[in-house]
Amino acid sequence: MEFHVSLAGRGDLAARIYRQIVDAILDGRLRPGERLPPSRELARRLEVSRNTVALAYERMVAEGFLEGRAGAGTFVTGKALPGRPAAYGGASPRRRKAGAVTPRRLWQELTSTTGGDGDTPPGYDFRVGTPDPRLFPLATWRRLVAGELRPSVVQAGVYGDPSGHPGLRAAISRYIGISRSVRVEPDDVLVTQGAQQALDLVGRVLIEPGDHVAVEEPGYPPARLLFRSLGARVTGVPVDAEGLDVAAIPATARLVYVTPSHQFPLGTPMSLERRAALLDWAERRGATVIEDDYDSEFRFGGRPLEPLHSLDRAGRVVYVGSFSKTLLPTLRVGFLVAPASLLPALRRARQLADWHGDVVTQAALARFIDEGLLGRQIRKATREYAVRRDLILTTLRRDFADLLQVVPAAAGLHLCARLVPYADEDVDLGAVIARAREAGVAVENLAAYCGERPARHGLVLGYGGIPAERVEEGLRRLAACFPPRRTRPEPSAGRDADMRPA
Repeated sequence: MEFHVSLAGRGDLAARIYRQIVDAILDGRLRPGERLPPSRELARRLEVSRNTVALAYERMVAEGFLEGRAGAGTFVTGKALPGRPAAYGGASPRRRKAGAVTPRRLWQELTSTTGGDGDTPPGYDFRVGTPDPRLFPLATWRRLVAGELRPSVVQAGVYGDPSGHPGLRAAISRYIGISRSVRVEPDDVLVTQGAQQALDLVGRVLIEPGDHVAVEEPGYPPARLLFRSLGARVTGVPVDAEGLDVAAIPATARLVYVTPSHQFPLGTPMSLERRAALLDWAERRGATVIEDDYDSEFRFGGRPLEPLHSLDRAGRVVYVGSFSKTLLPTLRVGFLVAPASLLPALRRARQLADWHGDVVTQAALARFIDEGLLGRQIRKATREYAVRRDLILTTLRRDFADLLQVVPAAAGLHLCARLVPYADEDVDLGAVIARAREAGVAVENLAAYCGERPARHGLVLGYGGIPAERVEEGLRRLAACFPPRRTRPEPSAGRDADMRPA
């Protein structure tokens, strides 16, 4: 590879070349087995004599940093050397400079939420929002991607449409029109890098610093943090058995973010009365509603309620969807459907953010939808997830009845189970979750989804990432992490009222 050597400064040229190459070896920038440029070539590039470079190379060979191979060249040695990073057979790399530049105070307060940590998945993985990658039709997807890697695409040398691949926008409009009764034209669809970018784009074009944004409480933390990062004042609005409490939305809210089909994380759908009330509130206040329909494709009973977008007659709803749950998060494909009045600004915002997504992936996904493969994939996955969900429900009701009450939900990839009132004082769920992690079981704390109000006490259990045959053992291990149970008190009318999902 090309290797940069700077000759700036004073002193012997050979010594400066030596020092920079040795530093690169010790820092791990040059790895064992990598070939250095021939001395003649490096001398030509540095405009020094070949003897100068040869002298530096000879010294490094003598000290064990490099080795010469007859007829092949000069290579970094594979020996363990003091100071070499552990990944390459030595000690840790040198610390980078801390730097004098600091971010805005907000970014010092915000922390990473999920993903990207490279941890080995737990043996019993009940984490939320994770589909099963083993259900993904990899061979079919490889065929579709290969079919889109045509010379006309690779050699075009032009940027794509910020709105997304035209074929995919048309496929999405047909798909959500059939599956969710969201009736739109392809030009109403904007393809994004997942649902999170869709939220970011809407926030960019609607939110002024200091504007009020309302989110569900408990709710989806990345949405709350995103709106805060854009300078908004974010207020959590309580959720009860019918969904978002519309009467509690601040009158000054300019934007309301909701998950009405399968409230995140509780799982309850928003009632038709609340949907109508929310749309009426938005029209009276001149506000915008973001409807995140994040995993409603997986249904296990009951009739799906009409999306807010289908009920909206005033053009105040932005509908957001994603293929991260139905297919894979690594594809990074989502979409939004917005009123015509917002679309030009959203397209410009997308162009300024990253111009456009992966055209090959989008074209392959368009064919995947058009050939009926997405519908087939969702049906297949729903059957598998239904088995896991039923196992979790059966086990929770049998083995955790004196501790947890399952919140009713008929869709999605997770279940929420709240601590019964009389267990609150006995159970430290944070300690339970920590012990479970040591036992190889990953579950999530409902309190982590509460932003500002007193934390709700309970667990959130996903079933996308755990095979059916591991569910019961995982829950057995989880049960062993709870403290000894108290004797359950006699039921009372007041206690039963407390058990209603909220």
